[in-house]
Amino acid sequence: MMSHSVKHAAIPGRLYIIGFGSIGQGVLPLVLRHLDITADRITIITADARGRDEAAHYQVDFQIRPLTRDNHRDILVPLLRKGDFVLNLSVDVSSLALVELCQETGAFYLDTCIEPWVGGYTDPSLSPSLRSNYALREAALELKTRYPGGPTAVLTHGANPGLVSHFMKQALLNIAQDNGLDVAVPTTRDGWARLAQRLDIKTVHVAERDTQVADRPRERGEFVNTWSIDGFVSEGCQPAELGWGTHERHFPADGQRHAFGSQAAIFLNRPGISTKVRTWTPMEGPFHGFLVTHNEAISIADYFTARNEDGSVAYRPTCHYAYHPCDDAITSIHEFVGKGYMQQERQRLLMTEIVDGIDELGVLLCGHEKGAYWYGSQLTVAEARELVPYNNATSLQVCATVLGGMVWALENPTQGPVEADEVSFERVMEIATPYLGPVVGVYTDWTPLDGRETLFPEDLDRADAWQFKNVRVC
Repeated sequence: MMSHSVKHAAIPGRLYIIGFGSIGQGVLPLVLRHLDITADRITIITADARGRDEAAHYQVDFQIRPLTRDNHRDILVPLLRKGDFVLNLSVDVSSLALVELCQETGAFYLDTCIEPWVGGYTDPSLSPSLRSNYALREAALELKTRYPGGPTAVLTHGANPGLVSHFMKQALLNIAQDNGLDVAVPTTRDGWARLAQRLDIKTVHVAERDTQVADRPRERGEFVNTWSIDGFVSEGCQPAELGWGTHERHFPADGQRHAFGSQAAIFLNRPGISTKVRTWTPMEGPFHGFLVTHNEAISIADYFTARNEDGSVAYRPTCHYAYHPCDDAITSIHEFVGKGYMQQERQRLLMTEIVDGIDELGVLLCGHEKGAYWYGSQLTVAEARELVPYNNATSLQVCATVLGGMVWALENPTQGPVEADEVSFERVMEIATPYLGPVVGVYTDWTPLDGRETLFPEDLDRADAWQFKNVRVC
């Protein structure tokens, strides 16, 4: 196991952490532990006072300077130099604007999701397609063509999106080995797609169950969660999105294709926070999760697309998030939706008051010869606290992967903008795994047809359990 004191890489210049919520606070101890940088070369630029005490504890410069469309260049241009690193962990600050600025100044960059400017997720003047993660991703991919060979900018590299893309590759290798296939580790995008096709992976669920519980239950008029509440609400109000696989034969009645881009994904004309799907994890068993839009649902489906010689799609898996947050978050969501998607006046981010629980996060690869295979992290809050201060189980899964992405960027400094699927899964897993608790792979014979039609008839496709119409709840 990796030492908890090894220095993996050095930041040549300064580190600017944009936003200092739960992930910023959780990653700072890891940065100081594993990157060659001193506290006097770190500056936090954030919108409010959250985390001020931690910054003072580590003697890190803490500035409340909210970044906006109008002022971000005035604030950042005088600061940034070649060799600096911008770690964007904010909400309501455009990732694309910061990536462009870093490409112009020679600074490294990493974020955990592609954020628009404030209101971009819920602007009613935009169509659902343009409010989607698909649209944000397409805009980010355009930057790849504009800045080839620029300073490395790692896009969407937290737990999910991010870590789950690395889980996906390791899970494919595990399934191949368990089926007696002599498979070399693919070195190209097409090689990975052909391996998924060969194994007949029909569907990939990013299946997560958070069971963390606090010593004080949620109160009426309060939104409680184990990670960014603003981030969760924003993505939950976007359209439900999923990568759309070649095995699917029942297009959803409320589904819609995009008029531009890769066509790797579709969206539903309803918010993800009101859309549920069936899934499975080893400790929880079967459960219903929210089909909340995430970049990995699109990027995994796109990355693992195999094409014919004429460029047409020969194979693509369906991919979507299936998220069951902590129980207090569930009642928070129920109240939020019932009030017409009006945010509660009070928010409570659970951290020190958590008394028990686990965040079980992984990928469920379905439809292959052995049925379904879940591979991922089973991190308890107790172990997370023991490993790194200022963390719970949810945040540490993100923060460990942020660290891994930063190290990879510093070791590969001229890659320009890249997605998690293009980053070395082996290197990131080497760095992150010591902070993920048990990382396990488990086969299951569960399918979304189990227990169906016991009370009422349903419209099912029993010829193929992994059709999305069987997976969807509402």
